[in-house]
This record gives sequence, structure tokens and C-alpha cells, in this order.
Amino acid sequence: MRKIGFIGAFDKSNFIIYTAKLLEQLNYKVLLVDATSMQKMKYIIPSINPTKAYITNFENMDFAVGFESWEEIEKYLGIKFDSNDEEDEEEQKNEIYDYVIVDIDDAEKLKKFDITNFEKKYFVTSFDMYSLRKGISTLAGFFDNAKLTKILFSYEANREDEEYLNLLSMEYKISWNEYTIYFQILGDDNKVFEENQKLEKIRYKRLSPNYKESLAYVVQDIDPKNNLGNIKRLMKE
Repeated sequence: MRKIGFIGAFDKSNFIIYTAKLLEQLNYKVLLVDATSMQKMKYIIPSINPTKAYITNFENMDFAVGFESWEEIEKYLGIKFDSNDEEDEEEQKNEIYDYVIVDIDDAEKLKKFDITNFEKKYFVTSFDMYSLRKGISTLAGFFDNAKLTKILFSYEANREDEEYLNLLSMEYKISWNEYTIYFQILGDDNKVFEENQKLEKIRYKRLSPNYKESLAYVVQDIDPKNNLGNIKRLMKE
């Protein structure tokens, strides 16, 4: 089982849902955990009579909402997650999930979900001061030198913005990967997400080419054995 963490205060729920959907279309079993303070997925993922903490299935993926730690999820499912990402092929076949993806925006939750030991860790932000400064404060949850990849949402790629992010993050025990993944902020993409939520669908139709291109890069970074062209084809309807 491979664990992927998306960290930061930026509203990344739609981005993570569509990333998870692409992994599901690549025939992986996916659990998406909303460990944010807002718990936005509680309101945008269809569920029947939700309790405070629950796991529901939507579009062949499982969504966990309201849990405070790994232990609570394990108790709910009645299983013990294998924390060893280097398990042999036979053990992998027996895992209930291929990928567990965690959306997190709080330093304490980062510790409770042991994000430090995740295989991939992404810091997701835009450059409004709330998303940037609140998101950076989440990095205080790392107690070892963690390696993160930046995913930056902006109106246009700007080297000065990224340098400012680097400056703000210098006091934390992290290092950045040498590459950055950019998403261009477009209002039309948000309209597509709103429409799909009303229809209770995850669809790529009418998403901007830029957004779909960036999504494909993220998924290939998570799962390098799938080539970019194959991932892009999944988004053609």
C-alpha cells in the first residue's frame, strides 16, 4: 500500500478527488482521507446518513471523513494497515487499498497520520497570504528532514512567488524536490467542478487543457510506470 500526502491550507479537495479518480481508472484501489479542518468532502461527496466519522464509496473509490488518526480508521475498518511500502508482490495483492491519499492542513494532524513516512509528500498552495502562510505553518509537523514536491496554483508561473515560498519555508525541517508542478488558476475550471458536484459526477469534460495536463503530470509523478500519454487518454470523453 502506497501512502500519498497532500499538505497545505489551499482548498485542494477538487484537485485531489480528480487525481484519485485517475488512479482508480488505472485500476488501483484508492482510499481518500479528508483530514482537513474544513472537512469539505463531507459536503461534496454523496453519502447516506453520515455519522461524525465514516467511510463511503463514490465512483469506485472510498472516502474517509471525520477521522483524527490512522488508528481511528483502522478501528473503523477492523484491519491493521501495513506500514511497509516495500512489501512483496503477494502481500500487495492482499492489501485492501493500493493507494491511501490524505488531504491535510494542520501540523498536529500531520503527526497523527505520520505523514513524514509517506512515500510521496506534496505541498499544495496558491499565493494568497492565507493559503501561503497557513499552509507553511503546517510544515511544523515535520520533525525529520522531509522531502516535498511543490504543487503551485497561480494565475501565471512567477519565479519571485516561488522564491518567496522558499524563504518562508526555510525555518522548517524540509527540503524541496528539484521540480515543481504548476496549475494555472482559471475560473472556468471551478465552474466545471461546481456543475459536476451538482450532478454527483467526476467528469473531465470542459476542464481546461492546462488543468488536465497538470493533473496528468501529478498522476505520473505518483505512479511513474504509467506514461503521460496513457494518463491523458483517460481524460478524453
